[in-house]
Amino acid sequence: MTIGTVVFDLGGVLIEWDPRHLYRQLLPDDEVEGFLEEIGFAEWNHRQDAGRAWSDAVEEHIRRHPHRADLIRAYPERFGDSLVGPIPGTVAILEELHTRGVPLLALTNWSAESFPVARDGFPFLDLFDDIVVSGEERVAKPDPRIFRILVERHGLEPAATMFIDDSPANVEAASAVGLVAVRYESPAALRAQLVAAGLLPPDGSVSPSGAG
Repeated sequence: MTIGTVVFDLGGVLIEWDPRHLYRQLLPDDEVEGFLEEIGFAEWNHRQDAGRAWSDAVEEHIRRHPHRADLIRAYPERFGDSLVGPIPGTVAILEELHTRGVPLLALTNWSAESFPVARDGFPFLDLFDDIVVSGEERVAKPDPRIFRILVERHGLEPAATMFIDDSPANVEAASAVGLVAVRYESPAALRAQLVAAGLLPPDGSVSPSGAG
């Protein structure tokens, strides 16, 4: 079936996000990994992606790690410092698809409270027809429910919808609900996959101004 719509993940695909970028400003480099592991950052952050309020998250985590209170508060307070910047090669691909009239959606694991920081900081997000934000839906990838929300809200035919994500678990979950799921590895690899799907020309002839 011909691909009609392309759905992008954001963090790790179009936006370079890394909490280490913040915590390297607050801790010696050799202490950052240990701190993130100590507080169970990934699991903690995922719960906010799934809809928990940051105020509740911070209060609860400080009770568990009182000696880390200032560092725990710093993440939501200075969230913008965890956003390294756009991934230029993928942004260029997004712009090319938009120029060619391909319907574009995004599906992102992101706290509803912090997503406006990205909205304000990355104008290319306006190229999407819609962005489904996990924190707003109160369910996060790889939970299959969020993929069903995406499909039902936009009347998508899963077999005609390409989903791009850097997480193997998210790609597997998307595939299980019938989407054409592609693991993002690099802009060059993604471009080749989009060319193979007939969504971009093989010669890369479309080069919108301002890309990257």
